[in-house]
Amino acid sequence: MDSKTTKANEVVLQGNEACAKGALYAGCRFFAGYPITPSTEIIEMMSEEMQKAGGAFIQMEDEIGSACAIIGARWGGKKAMTATSGPGYTLMQEAIGFAAVTETPIVIVNVQRGGPSTGQPTLSSQQDIYQTRYGSHGDYEIIVLAPSSVQEMYDFTIRAFELAEQFRTPVILLADEVVGHMREKIVIRDGSKEIKSEKKKYVVSPQADFFKGEFSTVEGQLHDEKGRRIGHIATKSGEFINNINKKIKDNVDSIASIDTYCMEDADVAIIAYGSVARPAMNAVKKARGIKDDRLFSKFRIVKDLFTRGVSETIKTDYSHLKVGLVKINSVWPMPEELLRQVTEYVDMVIVPEMNVGKYVREIERVLKDKKVISMPKCGGDIHTPTEILDEILTATGLEED
Repeated sequence: MDSKTTKANEVVLQGNEACAKGALYAGCRFFAGYPITPSTEIIEMMSEEMQKAGGAFIQMEDEIGSACAIIGARWGGKKAMTATSGPGYTLMQEAIGFAAVTETPIVIVNVQRGGPSTGQPTLSSQQDIYQTRYGSHGDYEIIVLAPSSVQEMYDFTIRAFELAEQFRTPVILLADEVVGHMREKIVIRDGSKEIKSEKKKYVVSPQADFFKGEFSTVEGQLHDEKGRRIGHIATKSGEFINNINKKIKDNVDSIASIDTYCMEDADVAIIAYGSVARPAMNAVKKARGIKDDRLFSKFRIVKDLFTRGVSETIKTDYSHLKVGLVKINSVWPMPEELLRQVTEYVDMVIVPEMNVGKYVREIERVLKDKKVISMPKCGGDIHTPTEILDEILTATGLEED
């Protein structure tokens, strides 16, 4: 339900700015963060806009403090978010585990850059895909959304707050430098959206607010429904771990999100997430010989992004190549059943990623009956449509002499 909303507006925004706007619209009223490239614009906008919205902004001493601060703020009754990039996200891992075990609904934005360590502060990557899933110790499930456009930076941020409140869990918005820094025309809304905390009781309290709902103890050790420590009791500890995992695993159907393009008759599928889905989309267009851009309008393609550094003229008629795209929006929990359904009649799958080839391992696990080809790329540059198209031609045996 929208409250105080008057109208939708078309504006040109940077991806990071759209993320901040989405958080404010979702009711975020506390932001704690530490500046780090390439996410800093989120913090800058939040520092300007949060007080205007009746909230609080605080620049913390580091990312550890930032993650802990938003956990405390959420239990204090305010929807809360922080934003960071690689090294800062690494520092947040213990707090993410604490938020998972205490069922604290927070949103963390990771605008990825090249690593390890300080790595490449100004260039993009998708190297954190596994860290978002397995970064903190212990067994827990996590929800991770991967935007591919500025519009999705806005929309997915709102969705992240909705999912956090519904499942009482931390939710990660896994962006990257390309999407974070590009500018596009998008639609945003005035006012704010009322996102209510899910009243369903998962383990402890049905409310993530002190002095509301049932009595609750915020306890980092394994605990029962009243917050009492049970780490020394194997059976109860096992039940607790199963419960915080089941609340997400049993609801994958309501969390999972993918987009498909030209998959109805596809023999070859490109599976991509984040910014790499953009050149993958353009490669499908070239392979199909499609000249009508309306099919691709959802991404609002910035043509320069796809032609930068590509000077050769593609002369071959590729219109006979039946290639489709599966864009994964919710990378964790992995949308396994959806992937099996949309690739049922596909013979081959190509997975381009800006890393050494990580998520492709999950694709191989889920699509055991398909030929899965990894297309890794490191160094900070996004794949070009030509590179992806060349991989399709090589894989299908249609490459030119």
